[in-house]
Amino acid sequence: MVDLTYEQIQKVMDVNFYGTLYMCKTFLPHLLTRPEAHITNVASMGGSVPIPNQSIYCASKAAVKMYTESLHSELRNTNVGVTLIIPGGVDTDLVENAKAQKEGAENRSYKLLSPITAASLIIKGLENKDYRVLAGNDSKIMDFLYRLHPKKATEIIAKKIM
Repeated sequence: MVDLTYEQIQKVMDVNFYGTLYMCKTFLPHLLTRPEAHITNVASMGGSVPIPNQSIYCASKAAVKMYTESLHSELRNTNVGVTLIIPGGVDTDLVENAKAQKEGAENRSYKLLSPITAASLIIKGLENKDYRVLAGNDSKIMDFLYRLHPKKATEIIAKKIM
């Protein structure tokens, strides 16, 4: 976080959180008039588990997570369903784009989820109208471990990244 400017921090929050918020706010009145509708927001494993060198990204995705869970609660008696997507590591350029340390990313001891597999898991969850979709074993394992022992989960992630 020390290396980021205030403008870069604002951009991450604008894109990740406010982009999600504004899309929902803009379309929700229309969705409420339909016989059936669904909102799907994408958070990240980083919104549930701290990732070193990604504090602003994690904060923005944690905001998306909590906003989506709250929106689900607010809309529970309406025709609009809400699903939260929490993907784990997906084989994209995210690691490079987020400027995470490349050595840690390349020496990972787990296999990243392919974008096709991630999409299939997400679509299946949407078809089932799931409350949330944990896409990937790493997302499922870290979600469980973080709830059981937050400090240990944080240490595991730090060892993988650093």
